[in-house]
Amino acid sequence: MPAGKDEKLYVEPLASGHDRSGFESGVEVLDRYFRTQAGQDARKNMAAPFVLALPDGTIAGYYTLSSTSVQLAELPEQTLRKLPKYPRVPATLMGRLAVDRRLQGKGYGRFLLADALYRSARSEIASFALIVDAKDDSARRFYERESFLPFPEQPMKLFRTMADIKRLFE
Repeated sequence: MPAGKDEKLYVEPLASGHDRSGFESGVEVLDRYFRTQAGQDARKNMAAPFVLALPDGTIAGYYTLSSTSVQLAELPEQTLRKLPKYPRVPATLMGRLAVDRRLQGKGYGRFLLADALYRSARSEIASFALIVDAKDDSARRFYERESFLPFPEQPMKLFRTMADIKRLFE
């Protein structure tokens, strides 16, 4: 757990009261998105941004969830055997995940990922898997350590089945 034992951490939907101006993950595209686009995406139902706000109001990190679909032909053979033969299957996309650079290495990324997994598993909307697009090899290794599997033809695109995620929370 990234916080001290008396510090309660929670993730909540992005709201207008969250100060995003000082957030810096070190990845400009993620920072710019969070500061300028995340609120619009939330209002237009294009993505659901969630933030990890520390007790002092500092945003430690954020992630986004939205719906997507996957072509069956993109998936590994062993996964295909378990799915109906539809051309596409519904999935959940975690489009972005970022931790403020001043707080990296403290477990906040794993905390945010766990929250995203939990929210995805609790959803009443059908979804076969949680999909992520790793920005670089370091991010890919992070997701692989968390039991995500790469798409055969797209090693930077990874997934974890919802059945597997739900088992985490039983």
